[in-house]
Amino acid sequence: MCAGQLPAFAATMVASVSSAPIRLEIDGREPEVQQLYGPLLSGDGHFTAMQVRGGRVRGLDLHLSRLSATARELFAADLDPSLVRARIVHAIRGVPDCAVRVYVYQPDDLMIMVMVRPPSVPPAGPLALRSVRYERPAAHLKHVGGFGQVYHRRRAAAEGFDDALLTDHTGAVEETAIANIGFFDGAAVTWPAAPHLPGIAMLLLAPLLPSRRAPVLLGDLPSFRSAFVCNSIGITPVGRVDDVSYPPDPDLMSMLAAAEAGIPWDAI
Repeated sequence: MCAGQLPAFAATMVASVSSAPIRLEIDGREPEVQQLYGPLLSGDGHFTAMQVRGGRVRGLDLHLSRLSATARELFAADLDPSLVRARIVHAIRGVPDCAVRVYVYQPDDLMIMVMVRPPSVPPAGPLALRSVRYERPAAHLKHVGGFGQVYHRRRAAAEGFDDALLTDHTGAVEETAIANIGFFDGAAVTWPAAPHLPGIAMLLLAPLLPSRRAPVLLGDLPSFRSAFVCNSIGITPVGRVDDVSYPPDPDLMSMLAAAEAGIPWDAI
């Protein structure tokens, strides 16, 4: 693979990010150019991402709670979940199947931006991950300051990997650049305990699986039978991390598929 060629997973994600939105609205209206200056230039905001099917989404209350809690932490402002919900409903009108991102900024009052794109599907995998040392600032927040993640994903892709696996200064696994990761030992899924973003998909899956949260060091990876990543797009098996290989694990993937199928879809 030449240095400029992206692996299949990375190419899929780049295409998803760069595809033109079906609709973009700020506070329920098509934005004026001047309204975009702040979001484009400030780098000060937060968001949540979801897949909508038939006008429904998994974990809607968790998405709304995430936005409200982060608005309080970042801006010391109250964000009305019912207003956010109304903005989403308005933006997806006539588009029952789509990918939605809701951004919140505070140029003066709180600003709600909703971007609607074509629906996304997870790659088939298995993924190859390249470990890197990078600790996301305010890792518990889904904020817009993602340069470090994008940088390390690009570096990983240039080396023939699909994504970067973020670790701290001790070698403790945190998450990938765009997803949570789980490791399976044949009995239970271990979710890394290092600082990370609690993804909605992980929050929905973990209670439905034999799960534990514990530190996972890079040196521990050979002790696991298999691994997978999950985010709003779906669940994908991991084939290797650096030089540690994980063979296909149909039992794990069947367990994950059954758990995911049990997560209800909420009407927006």
